[in-house]
Amino acid sequence: MPQIIPIRDLKNTSAISQMCNESNEPIYVTKNGYGDMVIMSMKMYEENLFMQSVYSRLAESELDVAAGRKSNAKESLKKLREKYNV
Repeated sequence: MPQIIPIRDLKNTSAISQMCNESNEPIYVTKNGYGDMVIMSMKMYEENLFMQSVYSRLAESELDVAAGRKSNAKESLKKLREKYNV
């Protein structure tokens, strides 16, 4: 369940920081009853950035496969071993 707080509660920074660090979800901040901003812990933000990067790379890979740009893993490893004398 998302946490929703009014903007006036941001005055209590230590409590907000604790809420962010204890929650695995962003905290939604409202102003005059409407959504205004979202806050989250640094750890959660970095995890979200990492997952966005993973999803982006997966989407690129799926496009490559659909376009026929793929190779056999065994053959690729063999070429790399030959190239680097491993």
